[in-house]
Amino acid sequence: MGVIRYFREEIQVVRERDPAIKSSAEVFLYPGFRAVLRYRLAHKLYERKHYFLARWIAQRGATKTGIDIHPGAEIGKGFFIDHGIGVIIGETAIVGDNVTLYQGVTLGGTGKEKGKRHPTLRDNVMVSAGAKILGSFTIGENSKIGAGSVVLEEVPPNSTVVGVPGRVVKRDNVRIPKEDMDQIHLPDPVMNEINRLKQENEALRETMGQILKKLES
Repeated sequence: MGVIRYFREEIQVVRERDPAIKSSAEVFLYPGFRAVLRYRLAHKLYERKHYFLARWIAQRGATKTGIDIHPGAEIGKGFFIDHGIGVIIGETAIVGDNVTLYQGVTLGGTGKEKGKRHPTLRDNVMVSAGAKILGSFTIGENSKIGAGSVVLEEVPPNSTVVGVPGRVVKRDNVRIPKEDMDQIHLPDPVMNEINRLKQENEALRETMGQILKKLES
């Protein structure tokens, strides 16, 4: 792929996914765009075993953008980082095509693994702000990770995950325990459980009240 064609494709990715961008020139100021460009260069050097130079370029990029992408990570085309401050991608992470990450996302390890230590994200995955995906497992294609979630195990394709620890609450567009997820309108399994407990408590109080009335009469 030629350099000009590559730049055009990367610019188009940013303009398609961020309505705040008003012109192609603005894209060059975008930290996610600059971080990905530095990563591509650093990754090429890393593949050629120029490890120090690759890490130097990557660290310079992290300092300037707040986005830390290890040059050893494997990232496909159509990759988009929105805002990006605090994004961390580990050395053995694998990211498929058309993946979107928001600010504060971590694709990290648990500190207990060797070899492949970081997650694999298949095509068309979206990871919302502040989510942490920790460990060597796979997030299936077309899946969405809710903001602030902590994912510690495999996620099937076409799933929506929320919570700490993260759990699948929707699969193949069907709720689990019907619209495409955004970062705000997410199922809340914790609140659902609290509401269920409140209902059970009210029913129990009502039953106890009826028993007491019978005993008093």
